[in-house]
Amino acid sequence: MGRKTITLIAAGLVAALGAAMVFLYVQGVDDRAQADVQAVNVLTAVQEIDTGESVEDAQAAGKFALAEIPGTAVLPGALTDTSTISGTVALAPVYQGEQIIASRFGDADATSSRITIPDKEMAISVDLGDPQRVAGFVAPGSEVAVFSTVSATCGSQAATGSTTRLLLPGVTVIGVGETGSVATTTTADSGEATVEAAIPTTILTLALDQTDSEKVILGSQTSCLALGLLTDKSKVAPSTGTSAGDLFRGN
Repeated sequence: MGRKTITLIAAGLVAALGAAMVFLYVQGVDDRAQADVQAVNVLTAVQEIDTGESVEDAQAAGKFALAEIPGTAVLPGALTDTSTISGTVALAPVYQGEQIIASRFGDADATSSRITIPDKEMAISVDLGDPQRVAGFVAPGSEVAVFSTVSATCGSQAATGSTTRLLLPGVTVIGVGETGSVATTTTADSGEATVEAAIPTTILTLALDQTDSEKVILGSQTSCLALGLLTDKSKVAPSTGTSAGDLFRGN
């Protein structure tokens, strides 16, 4: 067999192997994509579950139901039945449409006015709206990052531009209070104030040392605070912050 023939055979084998590898790669990508969009049955709240309401009472009232949710939208720890939270109560309001996760439920004593404060720390409370508290997914025992947005609209008189920056990388939530509302108003040309909407707000209690308490208190008075709900795989690191000029940088 001539050298030219051997070369042609080898080239053909390499091409065939390459085609097979491309096929397997594309097939794997397609399988992963289908897994991501595949609907998964997850237990959700079809009616609001009140703080302190037992799982059994909520179930008797028909407040739980399975719903099909895309795989990418399923929360970590989302349940498919109530067996693991039987005998517990809601630690904070669980709103209609929320996925049911075990950390939102616990012993009835956990919803009382008494809270457990870690040694050498103190309890500090902040009043946050639904988006700033991760749409109600923050519950007692949650680990959160605290962000601060400094701008004139957030009460900062010294701000020359809007900037959002990590204030605290890891804080434990030890209490969730009742949900209230703050009415927003606008002033017409005639000078009359008109109520536009009532924004839900909730008081969250954090466990902090003195230095971090001072930061949160000052931040709540001079900026807009927002929480980021953390998992054991979340990555949080100090940064110089993001300003309006950074929004599209690198795109």
